[in-house]
Amino acid sequence: MKIKRFIWIILAGIMASCASPTSSTADASGAVTADSVADATPEAQSQAKIGSEDASLLGFYVGDFTATKFKKGKSPSYSNRINISIDEIADGKVKGHSVVAGNSRPFSGTFSKDGNGFTVEATEPGDDKYDGKFSFVIHSDTKTITGTWIANDPNLAVTERSYDLAAKTFTYDANLDLPQEVGWADLYGQVPEPEWQSSEITTSDVIKYNASKVKLKKEDIENMFKGDLEILRNSIYARHGYSFKNRKIRYVFDQNVPWYIPLSTDVSKELTKLEEENIALIKRYEEHAATYYDEFGR
Repeated sequence: MKIKRFIWIILAGIMASCASPTSSTADASGAVTADSVADATPEAQSQAKIGSEDASLLGFYVGDFTATKFKKGKSPSYSNRINISIDEIADGKVKGHSVVAGNSRPFSGTFSKDGNGFTVEATEPGDDKYDGKFSFVIHSDTKTITGTWIANDPNLAVTERSYDLAAKTFTYDANLDLPQEVGWADLYGQVPEPEWQSSEITTSDVIKYNASKVKLKKEDIENMFKGDLEILRNSIYARHGYSFKNRKIRYVFDQNVPWYIPLSTDVSKELTKLEEENIALIKRYEEHAATYYDEFGR
């Protein structure tokens, strides 16, 4: 009897140990839990931490895309605002896309971890004349990106650019106003294209209305100049993250509107009914508006 009782005690202990949950098991989906990471081997812990860091690096990084090697005779655009989006990053591979100067291009490549940063080497498909190669570091501690881009085509006006970008989030906000501190009358004069300097000019009228939230009447805009109307209309698109191909308009928003993030090359489906109606009204008056004003008065 004593022997049988002893055997039953041993069996009961084995069954209890099998039934009790341990901290190293995965959840029902197979994902590693926080408890399992704590009890895992050092190598498994490292892999789990890297995976967690990778996910936190996804998103938009925005800033200036500045020419460092260029041909002056080809009238290059020296600086545009770029949005580099990290869409996937795992298992040593990275996928994303860039939005700049009215162009959205995918890229893919590899990454390696080095201290607080992830070094990325990625290429664009190569079927667009402006495609090239990105080399950059994602700084996980500061959520910034620094790097270079080199064009595939050595004959482009700009063959190399540098960038120092900060992580940004985008949310459409109709309340975003054009900044009042900008000297709007001088904007077109700063654009390095002589024909623009003499043909159009802006005034402070450009900041009188927010065309994404105020229903415009013809009385509001019938005496506005062409430059004011053009910026007023495009401010609607800018709030939706439209990336401007037109260099003049791109210059205005890239260089002077802090909240502007180039997100897409087509935002037509994102416009509100109010915005669509205001755009139609502005366009009617924009076609016939005066292109400049007398510097001594209107």
